[in-house]
Amino acid sequence: MPTVLLVTFNLMPEGEPGFAALADAFEERGIDARWVCWDDPGVDWAAADLVAVRSTWDYHRRLDAFLAWARDVEAVTPVLNGAEVFAWNADKAYLAELADAMPVVPTALLDDATLIGGLTASFERWGTVVVKPRVGAGGRGVVVVGRLDDWSLFDLAPGPWVVQPLVESVRTSGETSIYVLDGHAVAQVDKAVAGDEVRVHEMYGGSSRPVPLDPGRGQVAEDAVQTVAKRLDADLSYARVDLMEWDGAWVVSELELIEPGLYLDVAPEIAGPFADLVAARLAR
Repeated sequence: MPTVLLVTFNLMPEGEPGFAALADAFEERGIDARWVCWDDPGVDWAAADLVAVRSTWDYHRRLDAFLAWARDVEAVTPVLNGAEVFAWNADKAYLAELADAMPVVPTALLDDATLIGGLTASFERWGTVVVKPRVGAGGRGVVVVGRLDDWSLFDLAPGPWVVQPLVESVRTSGETSIYVLDGHAVAQVDKAVAGDEVRVHEMYGGSSRPVPLDPGRGQVAEDAVQTVAKRLDADLSYARVDLMEWDGAWVVSELELIEPGLYLDVAPEIAGPFADLVAARLAR
């Protein structure tokens, strides 16, 4: 029976919400899948047949250590997507990099030296904007601002940052997450904000629900993953592609290639396709 290590972090040692669905799916396929914390020194990574990063939801505040861990593990056993993909995807600057290759939410880069000039230019171009850390997760550190004398700017997380227009459709059509496994869109989860929020995360009152896969949005997601795989010369085993409506079209707002939650607590049916993906990788 092949052994797969599903990687999580110390505040969630049993795995992501809904983890039981994933455990059942692996058992049905004759795979011994166990949850382990990425920074646990007692884990024998070399003894596993495959490592799948799942809910390492502290990587953004421990990025150097996390990437060093990924490179070390990759040297002794296969890691889905891989350390170099993780390093590229951890910095949201990739959205600006990809603007010439796919439809994305317009994105500019800011640091302490360019903050004032960059924000001024962004206000002139877009009006109200969203500023977020280039390395971040879960909507933490997001600031919505429309002028330089807005006190909200004093809440900025440490830089550097990305700045984007406020996509007003997030309050109407919300955000769509498409799961792309082995290059194919397999599932869709639609997410909505609460009130005047712009973040769809549950901790800010947002909600998520599985819906039938929309072929148009699925195609956008598949094209995005294919483009990135070619650009990075990488095997992107899994991806979650977040989409928002901008200028009448669905565009990429984020690519999750490190540890995208599978929303198993609301969409347990995603567990099967993910387990199939892992089984196919083990068979290579």
